[in-house]
Amino acid sequence: MDLIDMKTIALTLSLLTALILPKSQHMSPEEIVQKQLDTYNARDIDGFMSVMADDVSLYNLGQSEPISSGYKAVRAIYKNLFEKSPKLNSVLADRIVMGNKVIDHEKITGRMGNDDILELVVIYEVEGQKIHKITVIRE
Repeated sequence: MDLIDMKTIALTLSLLTALILPKSQHMSPEEIVQKQLDTYNARDIDGFMSVMADDVSLYNLGQSEPISSGYKAVRAIYKNLFEKSPKLNSVLADRIVMGNKVIDHEKITGRMGNDDILELVVIYEVEGQKIHKITVIRE
């Protein structure tokens, strides 16, 4: 077999593999944040944390110190929230994606048993397939 035939075979195998095997696990920042929202609504702590970086930090807009930082601390906050909020649900009112930043306007009900609507704007910063920083804007 000559070199051209080997290249043709290699290219054909590569194309077939791409068509047959599942899509790459690479997700866009928007897909990562959507997975976070979906698992939040399902109160699935493992799924929710699967998109969080080890050094994830939560901030309120305008504050220099984080509300919480680090995987374990953030997990503890959301685990408690999920356990105490059986009707927790966030509805996406609007979303803006700009590069690695996803800005969601969310309307949340059922938080800690409260039926009132909590409106938030949340800025998610994604790096390397994980959410590293979450900044919350409250009314």
